[in-house]
Amino acid sequence: MKRATAAFLFFALLAVLWEVLVRTGVWPHMLVPAPSEVLRYLVDAVADGTLPGAMAVTLKRLVLGYVAGFALGLPLGLLIARFKFFADTLGLMALGLQALPSICWAPLALLWFGQTEAAMFFIVIMGSVWSITLATDAGVRHVPPIYVRAAQTMGSRGLHTWSHVILPAALPFIVSGMKQGWAFAWRSLMAAEIYITILTGFGLGHLLHYGRELHAMDAVLGIILVIIGIGLLTDKLLFSPVERFIHRRWGTAR
Repeated sequence: MKRATAAFLFFALLAVLWEVLVRTGVWPHMLVPAPSEVLRYLVDAVADGTLPGAMAVTLKRLVLGYVAGFALGLPLGLLIARFKFFADTLGLMALGLQALPSICWAPLALLWFGQTEAAMFFIVIMGSVWSITLATDAGVRHVPPIYVRAAQTMGSRGLHTWSHVILPAALPFIVSGMKQGWAFAWRSLMAAEIYITILTGFGLGHLLHYGRELHAMDAVLGIILVIIGIGLLTDKLLFSPVERFIHRRWGTAR
């Protein structure tokens, strides 16, 4: 409770300082609007339905693309960890593609799929799948061999060993890869929405793009704050409970 209060006071003081710097002219009003103006934009955008609609469109694309990336990345990581051939081929390809900036997929997606939702999903999948793949591979490779040998002495074989020993032991790495994949999926989708304009739905990236085109800095900063807020909320509600469970399960909770 004390930590939450201290954090609230810190951000409140930061907002007050920001407001003062803008009102006194230290920061240019046209480039850095005051927090009160950003808040006014957010309230108006919520009231007229613009912000909730954009959030719904973006989150739908993000969740579907991320789930598809996870469904592809997990088995690919297991294949790379299990077979040397896949490690020398798919593993090398995953390592190279993971370092490729997400925006680089946008021209290819436009040529393949045009101005469609499929182009968005493709960019999100390509932005997340390789992080999950490499994290799964690293997790499996870091499982102590004694775990597998101990399970085998008790009769565990084949799929049972993978599902009951290797995968649970690799979970910390996999969850870390899922968090990284989620972050890359966010970045990929924002790049896609800024780069690709489609009529089937305008997301947060489109609002960010239009704010820039209209020089509406209150809109730009407001959307950035919304994106940060969604990221923090997702971490608290989705990934943090899983990490706490893993720490309790392995006896490493503080």
